Amino acid sequence: MLTVNAGARLDRLPPSRFHYRILGLIGGGMFLDGFEIYLQGGVLAALIGLGYSTPAMNANFISATFAGMVIGAWLAGIAGDRYGRRFSYQFNLLVFGLASFAGAAAPSMDWLIVARFVMGIGLGAEIVVGYVTISEFTPPASRGRWGAGLAVITNSALFISAVVGRAVIPSYGWRWMFVMVGIGALIVWYLRKGMPESPRWLEAHGRSEEAERIMSGIEAEVEQSTGQKLPAAANVLDQSSVQSTGKLSDLFSREMLPRTIVGSVILITLNTAIYGFVAFLPSFMVRQGLTITTSLNYTTLMSFGGPVGAVLGMLLADKFGRKPCTVLFSFLAIICGAIYPQLSDPTYVTLTGFILVAAIFVLVAIAWGMYVPELFPTTIRMRGTGFCNTLGRFMTILTPQIVTALFVSAGIFGVLAFVVSLLVLQAIVVMVLGIETKQMPLEALSEAMIARNKAAATSALAAERPATS
Repeated sequence: MLTVNAGARLDRLPPSRFHYRILGLIGGGMFLDGFEIYLQGGVLAALIGLGYSTPAMNANFISATFAGMVIGAWLAGIAGDRYGRRFSYQFNLLVFGLASFAGAAAPSMDWLIVARFVMGIGLGAEIVVGYVTISEFTPPASRGRWGAGLAVITNSALFISAVVGRAVIPSYGWRWMFVMVGIGALIVWYLRKGMPESPRWLEAHGRSEEAERIMSGIEAEVEQSTGQKLPAAANVLDQSSVQSTGKLSDLFSREMLPRTIVGSVILITLNTAIYGFVAFLPSFMVRQGLTITTSLNYTTLMSFGGPVGAVLGMLLADKFGRKPCTVLFSFLAIICGAIYPQLSDPTYVTLTGFILVAAIFVLVAIAWGMYVPELFPTTIRMRGTGFCNTLGRFMTILTPQIVTALFVSAGIFGVLAFVVSLLVLQAIVVMVLGIETKQMPLEALSEAMIARNKAAATSALAAERPATS
């Protein structure tokens, strides 16, 4: 069988127009994913104002979104490992793009909720495929920066969707928000048709000739854009012994279970922090006695910690490593979360909230955006990332109910105690079970599975030999 050595050949590529093209194509879909999620705030408010919806229907709309995202994250993991990264990211982009048009044409709120559920399937899949794909194309020395850069693009949608919604909804109506996403999704889908399949995935699945053809094309493109001859690639681990893997059960093997636990705890914690604290900030401040206008002003300042944290994560990921950054910023978020309920002065509340939000989004950029996909070998990377994202997205369904009950019974202190407890758990789990992946070739992460498969093959061979007296 042809040995392509795709991992080592990709890892020795210098940053070039090829990498920026890949980032742009993945980032375009990820931005639209974020935009479609965040537009619901303005759209739902408009639907209430028009008498098109009720608070109960709006709650069903949000629940349908997250339910679809749970299913989408799960399906993305299976489809991405079985049929390829390219198939998965094209299919899910088409799903939420076409469903957006259906949402724009919905004749009633019930139909809009159904369309939103389908959108959610595509939205949940996109974020899984995006982070995995960028990790497989970028070199170890700068992989964290590329992954965090993708997180910056994705999370910029929060601010931009708010600005666009403010301009579009009052003048043209809420339907045009979905139309814009649908048009954008189809444009990105068309542009992505020229995006190559991951050579790592192809080689891991025995499609060596196709992997070689794509890999040679990538190298030619990089040499042409940089004007320099590429250095020889290093030899890497023999991947032939992991080509037969790719089962969900691999995530729970003795070698992979600690990594599955780490990824799951990270995704559960960060989804809870975002949808249990950041998304509820305006409501918390109004319930604490501030006016809606004042609350929105303070919340806007605190929310600016999102892009600041994502950019900070981009700067730190490759310098200090994923594991120490995850632990450090978990503790920073814990400290701010413990202080926040004790404050009453608006200036200190805003400053502490800003630092807390920034710390959370540093974790989103480093831990969610890059560390979790790096934990799993190529043959189960999508399954592993999809499984962890499924648990995280499932938590988003439960979080609003948990947060509401805690706020009623114990106020903001109870809500933050819940979030802080998860951050403490995250810090402990990463410290104890986490591995460091900074500047490590993705193929090196397969060592444990290679050793297990070789041991199993040796045992099977020994069992087949006739017993000797």
